[in-house]
Amino acid sequence: EVQLVESGGGLVQAGGSLRLSCETSGFSFNAYSVVWFRQAPGKEREGLSCINRIDGAKYYVDSVKGRFTMSRDTAKNTVFLEMNDLKPEDTAVYYCGTGEVSCLLNAKGAAHWYRYWGQGTQVTVSS
Repeated sequence: EVQLVESGGGLVQAGGSLRLSCETSGFSFNAYSVVWFRQAPGKEREGLSCINRIDGAKYYVDSVKGRFTMSRDTAKNTVFLEMNDLKPEDTAVYYCGTGEVSCLLNAKGAAHWYRYWGQGTQVTVSS
């Protein structure tokens, strides 16, 4: 059974940093890509970053490139999202997801590309 459990969210001031974790089980990073998305109130779920299956290539959307870094610890089956220089517009619920697919982030409805999701962790950035 595929499971993902996010943690590490919280309240931070603008300019601060947070590190999100996603503990995974039930699948192999070689066969499944893993993504981070976020969803703010009243908005669609937005793709942020992805680590591709097989080759481990990393992809980021422009809005977080240079500020967010995605990584994985294969020994611990855990994926991380290091977030720096946080802005109030980064406030959202952050989700990790996975599927037996290659990375897709920017297409409309890209969240539907991934079959499995965690419960999310709230990130709030105050100004």
